[in-house]
Amino acid sequence: MNIFERLRADHDTQRQLINDLVETEGDSPERAEIFAALRVELSAHAGAEERHFYVPLMEADLTQEKARHSVAEHKDLDDLVERLERYDPSGSAWLPAAEDLRHKLEHHLEEEEREVFQLAGKALGETQKSSLAADYDDDMARRRAAS
Repeated sequence: MNIFERLRADHDTQRQLINDLVETEGDSPERAEIFAALRVELSAHAGAEERHFYVPLMEADLTQEKARHSVAEHKDLDDLVERLERYDPSGSAWLPAAEDLRHKLEHHLEEEEREVFQLAGKALGETQKSSLAADYDDDMARRRAAS
């Protein structure tokens, strides 16, 4: 697997979790469980992706701007998760905040897959794409285990 295939697989997991999350109701164990899983996935993914995908892309003129933009979006997503954590899961503000997170997450993932991956494919060599995937996998496993 190359780095793009690994990232897409984790993006699919994130999409499933956020969609499942907005389908939950009230202060339920299901909502808490899905939200906890989403928090772990988003945090682990952002950290590993920044280190093993975006750092190399920031070194290339072709991808530097897109890489910086995507890293900034990770911070925005983290802020939305923190906001959601502060809300009462059964309160009226919770679901609109979760929908906002879903909207921003879907935008971010689509932008990465349609724009960043295209440029990164030109900036990274084939061997690098494979080695970055292996490094990313190791880092993700470590981050998930630490959560």
